[in-house]
Amino acid sequence: MGGAVRLGHSVTLGVVIFFSIITLSISAWLSSRYSSHHNYINTSERDRVRFLLFCSVWTIVLAPVFLATFLVAPAHIIASVAAHGIWCAAPSVFKPLTMSHFFLRGCRLFVTWVFWLSGAASLAQSIGGRLNCSRHFVYCGQINALEAFAWIIWVILTFALVFVMLLGKKTLSRGEGPRGPLVAAV
Repeated sequence: MGGAVRLGHSVTLGVVIFFSIITLSISAWLSSRYSSHHNYINTSERDRVRFLLFCSVWTIVLAPVFLATFLVAPAHIIASVAAHGIWCAAPSVFKPLTMSHFFLRGCRLFVTWVFWLSGAASLAQSIGGRLNCSRHFVYCGQINALEAFAWIIWVILTFALVFVMLLGKKTLSRGEGPRGPLVAAV
């Protein structure tokens, strides 16, 4: 199962990074247009596009770090269940982690999931679920694409979060605790 987890981990994070780059491109272009032309429908739409820009940058910066760590040193504490749950860049990651650290510290994978949920849902709310491009909204196609990619990333992160929680449960049942690797040592 370790090989399947490694492959799935790599593919999942690779797809999230790829879609985040697309979302970054669309949201950066829209933000640039909004800043130079001031032709957004309302300020909430503009702000929500900027929030999705932040979500993209957040994901593009953090996901490759954990992908590389998991591929290079899968048994290291940085690639452990706790690190995937916490995604913490703070020095406390390098200290021994307890279950209280696992549950009480900010859960970066969960936070990333919440960011994408918030961004996708807020953009969907600001445009009424989807834009009808026949009504001649400015940048209608781009906003629809941004919303679609935001929801796609959220769905992928939902599956990743559930899978990491299941792997965490399996690691805890092996008696390795949150410092244990996501995949069992062979």
